Amino acid sequence: MAKNIVQKIFEAHKVSGEISTGSRIALNVDQVYTQDATGTMAWLEFEAIGIDRVKVPLAVSYVDHNMLQSNFMNGDDHAFLQTAAAKFGAYFSKPGNGICHQVHLERFAAPGRIALGTDSHTPTGGGMGMIAIGVGGLEAASVMAGAPFEINMPKVVQVKLTGKLNRPWVTAMDVILTLLKMLTVKGGVGNIIEYGGPGVKDLNVTERATITNMGAELGATTSIFPSDSNTLKFLKAEGREKDWVELKADKGAVYSETIVLDLGSIEPMIAQPHSPDNVVAVRELTGKKVDQVCIGSCTNSSYHAMKTVASILKGRTIAEHLNLLINPGSKQVYEMLSREGIVAEMISSGARIMEISCGACIGMGGAPGTGHVSVRSYNRNFYGRSGTKDASVYLASPISCAVFALKGEMADPREAGFEIAKVKEPKSFTVNDNLLVAPKVETGGMTILKGPNIKEVPVKGPLKDSIEAEVLLKTGNNITTDDIMPAGSKVLPFRSNIPAISDFVFENIDKTFSSRAHEAKTKGGAIIVGGENYGQGSSREHAALAPMYLGLQTVIVKSFARIHRANLVNFGILPLLFKAAEDYDKVEQGDRLLISGLLGAIKENQEYKVENLTKGSSFCVVSDLNDRERDLVLKGGLLSASKA
Repeated sequence: MAKNIVQKIFEAHKVSGEISTGSRIALNVDQVYTQDATGTMAWLEFEAIGIDRVKVPLAVSYVDHNMLQSNFMNGDDHAFLQTAAAKFGAYFSKPGNGICHQVHLERFAAPGRIALGTDSHTPTGGGMGMIAIGVGGLEAASVMAGAPFEINMPKVVQVKLTGKLNRPWVTAMDVILTLLKMLTVKGGVGNIIEYGGPGVKDLNVTERATITNMGAELGATTSIFPSDSNTLKFLKAEGREKDWVELKADKGAVYSETIVLDLGSIEPMIAQPHSPDNVVAVRELTGKKVDQVCIGSCTNSSYHAMKTVASILKGRTIAEHLNLLINPGSKQVYEMLSREGIVAEMISSGARIMEISCGACIGMGGAPGTGHVSVRSYNRNFYGRSGTKDASVYLASPISCAVFALKGEMADPREAGFEIAKVKEPKSFTVNDNLLVAPKVETGGMTILKGPNIKEVPVKGPLKDSIEAEVLLKTGNNITTDDIMPAGSKVLPFRSNIPAISDFVFENIDKTFSSRAHEAKTKGGAIIVGGENYGQGSSREHAALAPMYLGLQTVIVKSFARIHRANLVNFGILPLLFKAAEDYDKVEQGDRLLISGLLGAIKENQEYKVENLTKGSSFCVVSDLNDRERDLVLKGGLLSASKA
């Protein structure tokens, strides 16, 4: 039987189950990596499970998010992560080594392998021809402790690329923005996107990685490209050609759907506020004033992207009223650009060179001014994510961003009058792993350092037979994890202190939520009601863990985003779906709901009657838990189950 790439990799890693759409499968995992915003909790959870050393072939702990050290908390967390990595047998990527996805692509990603990462943009590795999936920290901890990764087999959707990009003005970023315009942020839910077709050979590995990185914005489980001669070229340049294997779909491989996209038909695109799928052609916004431009992040910070940007800035000066911020993706990229004099060209143009980190993308510095327009080569422009709630944040390619920075307004790069170099990938990259600390062999006498802000992981009790609680919040569609648990320099330093970070839950939507939730804990806890695609965005499990700490019992919505649903289950929160979508309109914030007979229904047809005690009405909800998930919810979550 002819197989696609996804089927081939899953077959090679299968522990149990059938590789058929919707079936539950268990997979062996080759690599797990964490980043510091989610990794502190993941390593605390791994410690709580009680395993002496990681049981996956490769584990890496990166520091790239919380780099601003305005007090002791981030520094303490970095020390915790380094000593935990040493104790448990993981690599440690020190602050300054680079953004996890860029560094992992350079040093560890390999075709045909399976990686899990505690970040929603882990699918970046799909540009290398590997299955790379974002998960919550507790899921990652359990896999590092030796459990297989379990997932319902997604549909595999083929995106067949034809033609060639209109270089140098059109980039890989424009490809994924075009797909987001076509499919929306819900278009990839339940799917793995597999790229194929003759157009694939027009894209190098880092360009492919840009596309798979932002596949997360489609809601896709992951995205993947074939492994071919371009993949081999990149691995040779990194000194890792031994990791290369060819990987392609068989002729006649079957897909649930095929989308054909002509690369030659794509033009420069831009996502408008406040969603990555609110996409139009750049030409439609020509002349719009821009106050700030940010270039970099895990999406567009490769050597290829940065050198191209520098070719536009060379010998020119940014607009007088505008600020340009640039953050290279890794020490490797930064060092090479520096040695070639390229950083000097950026500085000469007026750019501010930021630390090698996620930086402004996660709200760690670089906040725009009041009401300002900021255009970024990043992957998300959710409301308030930049750190300025009334800022208008747009997403565009690094080339478009550089052009905007010079002109001070939006302009089609094709009509801007600037020469843009067609940059080629180097034959060899500078490999200097002196900020990548290798796993220790002897770990017996090592102590894990924990500062005063690092607290133990809260654990939920077993599911009770009934839930009677107030609807503390009713939300609309496409609620993001940033809406639930904000990021930024104010909040993220508390990532290892759940009691403290819980004070910020839903802060951008309802500043009273946390205090009301504390009060409701003594009255049965809280219920949240939402619309479609609830929990889209980041993999941060704090968006489930902190509400659980506040007493959240269940979330009732029209549909969930994959990672957030998994995180709710992992922390013992029952994820429920309206059986009839119109029943959403029958529930109001402040209503008191009663769901009885949970312990029986969850083991049978998973259909539950909800009584609205406030309105004197009722409606039906359902859960779609598999056997493993059902057991986790009954026991109060994955950590409780692991200790049982």
